[in-house]
Amino acid sequence: MKLRILPLRKNFTWAKVLHCEKISEMGNMVKSFKVMLVPNNFQRTRLFQFAGTARFAYNWALQKEQTAYRSGEKFISQFDLRKEFTVLQNSKEYSWLKGILNNVTKQAIKDCCNAYMKFFKRLSSRPKFKSRHHGDFSFYQDTDKIRITKTHVKIEMISTSKKQNRQKLNWIRFAEVGRIPTDKKYQNPRVTFDGLNWWLSVTVEFESEKSYSDNESLGIDLGIKNLAVCSDGTIYPNINRSKRVKNLKKRQRRLQRSISRKYKMNNQKGVRYSKTCNIVKSERKLLKIHHRLANIRQNYRHQITSEIIKRKPSLIVLEDLNVRGMMSNRHLSKAVQEQGFFEFRRQIEYKARWAGIEVIIADRFYPSSKICICCGRIKKDLKLSERVYRCECGNTIDRDLQAAINLKRYCER
Repeated sequence: MKLRILPLRKNFTWAKVLHCEKISEMGNMVKSFKVMLVPNNFQRTRLFQFAGTARFAYNWALQKEQTAYRSGEKFISQFDLRKEFTVLQNSKEYSWLKGILNNVTKQAIKDCCNAYMKFFKRLSSRPKFKSRHHGDFSFYQDTDKIRITKTHVKIEMISTSKKQNRQKLNWIRFAEVGRIPTDKKYQNPRVTFDGLNWWLSVTVEFESEKSYSDNESLGIDLGIKNLAVCSDGTIYPNINRSKRVKNLKKRQRRLQRSISRKYKMNNQKGVRYSKTCNIVKSERKLLKIHHRLANIRQNYRHQITSEIIKRKPSLIVLEDLNVRGMMSNRHLSKAVQEQGFFEFRRQIEYKARWAGIEVIIADRFYPSSKICICCGRIKKDLKLSERVYRCECGNTIDRDLQAAINLKRYCER
């Protein structure tokens, strides 16, 4: 599917679609899969050791690069750093590095060099040292050594023993069965920790699918009252107004206040706060609620976007929302953040790409809510509080539904 570029008209600009999936040289599509792991206590300990070693190698390489830059020396390549790190591994002081898979440290050094090069090319911000308490717990697994079945994944060096009963510890169970295809070649396998659970993410290359549909085009208007309103009249309500989410947010607020009171009670002479075991337990409960809310919202977006794509419209039109400007409004910023407009757009774009559906992003200044669908009059003084559009021609319609219909007609004007 190729991106459709429409001709430029007066007072309007046309935006291109940003695709989040990668396309290989042969025209194939690369999809990513992420599955939760269920390790036992021994496996969990080894996973933390692997992630800690990757963090140590990354910080070590970053310190070397910064020292060389300050002294006026040239950029140190990843190959030179790997050779120096191999010498470091053979020393007595760092002999503990030998019990970790070699590819973990090599990839961490490579990631550091790539991040440093992107910074000099002004493609990203300055790389920072990874913290043990607030850092990124993740490491790389070699594509040649990883083995994936429907129920388990094999990670080398979890158990260093050669006994057969101990070698079984290298196999970590999946929380989902048959989530990752087993007859494909995997790329960039990573194991990450999100504060509660361990996850395995891989990318798999598939052949691109081409499909053609004679159905009508579909305009989608995103908002706060309802997450999405489609031009065919389908309304997807705001999940944050459901009783389930409201109860979780109520528990979240109460737990936050409880933790704050505990910190104040343990304040030592007004200098610093003492973190007790009860505070750690409460913070873990709070983290579980945070994850639960995020998972509910993310799952709801996936359900909506998948349902829209299954209709197989010939064209999908979305509006280019100024999310940064909407976040500057302190009365609406929290509601806008919870809706996740950018994530909704990202999912529509890559799922439409898989299904061979064309996606067009309407101009940010296109007055979709202010144009009457009957006479074409633009009501410039339409306020945000006016949820029903009333025109002089007698047209009375919900403003969000009218915006979705105008987005559908966007390419026909």
